[in-house]
Amino acid sequence: MDVSLMGWNVNGIRAAEKKGFVDWILASDADIVCVQETKAKPEQLSKALLSPPGYEVCFASAEKAGYSGVCTYSRISPVGTAVGLTDPRFDHEGRALMTDFGDFVLFNIYFPNGGRGPEWVAHKIAFYRRFLEVVGDWMRQGRSVVVTGDVNTAHREIDLARPKENAKTSGFLPEERAALEEFFDLGLIDAFRLAHPDEVKYSWWDQVTRARERNVGWRIDYFFVSPDLKDAVIDCDIHTEVMGSDHAPISLKLAL
Repeated sequence: MDVSLMGWNVNGIRAAEKKGFVDWILASDADIVCVQETKAKPEQLSKALLSPPGYEVCFASAEKAGYSGVCTYSRISPVGTAVGLTDPRFDHEGRALMTDFGDFVLFNIYFPNGGRGPEWVAHKIAFYRRFLEVVGDWMRQGRSVVVTGDVNTAHREIDLARPKENAKTSGFLPEERAALEEFFDLGLIDAFRLAHPDEVKYSWWDQVTRARERNVGWRIDYFFVSPDLKDAVIDCDIHTEVMGSDHAPISLKLAL
C-alpha cells in the first residue's frame, strides 16, 4: 500500500483559504495533509476548512489568538490522537499534534522560531529536546514514526542560499544546527536528503525582501522517518511552484 503525505506551513489558514487552499488539498489527492501555522481555532473556520470532502481533521490550537497552530487532514481514520508534548512549557502554543495510523505514528509539528532573541533560541532548543524524548519513546516501543513540519532550522550549507551571511542568524546558528543534529543521532532520517542527496531546493523565502523571486531561500520544512521506514520512502519533494504562503508545500510517498 502506498501512502502519500503533504505538509505545508500556510502562514494563516484563513488567508490560505482565500487563495484556494481547499482546492489545493483536493487536487493534491494526498492521503494525509499536515498544516502548520494555522493561526486560528476550529470555531473560527469555515465548513470548507473543517470538513473537505473525504477528509477527517484534527486540530491543535494555541491559547493566544492568531498564533501558531497545526492541523492534520486525513483520508485514513486515525486509531488515536494526542495534542501537545505533555509539557506545560510548550503545550499552550498549539505546536504539536500526533495521529496514530496503525502502520505509523505521525507527528505534525510547528517548531519554534528563535528569531526574537537568545531566550527564544533557548526555548526552541528545549522544544526540540522534549520532542525527541516523545518521539524516542515511540521508537523504543518499536513503532514506525513519520515527522513533518516547519523545523525553523536549515541543517547544512546546501540548505540555504547564503550560509556565510547567515551564520549568526537564527535558523542557522551553530547551537540550533547542533540541536537539529540530535534528530539524526536519534535515528531520524531526512527523507528529502535521502531521495535527493545533492539537490539544492528551498522551502521558505523572506517575503519582505521578495526573496522568492530571486530564489534566495532556506530549506526549513522537513519530513523525517524512523530507520525502519528508510526503504519505504519512494520520494520526498518540495513543491516550489505552489504559491499562497512564504513556504512551499512538501510531500512524502511511502510504500507500506
